[in-house]
Amino acid sequence: MFPSNMNPRQMKQMMKRMGIKADDIDAELVIIHGANEEIIVEGPSVMRMVVSGQEMYQVAGGKVRVEKTEAKVEIEEEDVQLVAEQTGVSQDDARKALMEAEGDIAAAIMKLKS
Repeated sequence: MFPSNMNPRQMKQMMKRMGIKADDIDAELVIIHGANEEIIVEGPSVMRMVVSGQEMYQVAGGKVRVEKTEAKVEIEEEDVQLVAEQTGVSQDDARKALMEAEGDIAAAIMKLKS
């Protein structure tokens, strides 16, 4: 998009002419939360750009590490009661089976009936 031999001052002037506002952000750490992982960038260079009223962030450099996370499953009380009623077990056992089945009601019932 931009020539690679352009100095930062020229780059900012060109972006200004194109209606792009850019600011450097003094950041120590950037964390991107994903469904199953977190991407952590330590000591990044962060730039905020506003193009047509929409904000965009560019993260570059720094030390990057990826950490796996476990998806948390919320168990509804109604689900616990349903599993307990269908299988004839206590609510504690039904809740445990739902946790092991990651909230899948049918899988929890099948596990408790087998």
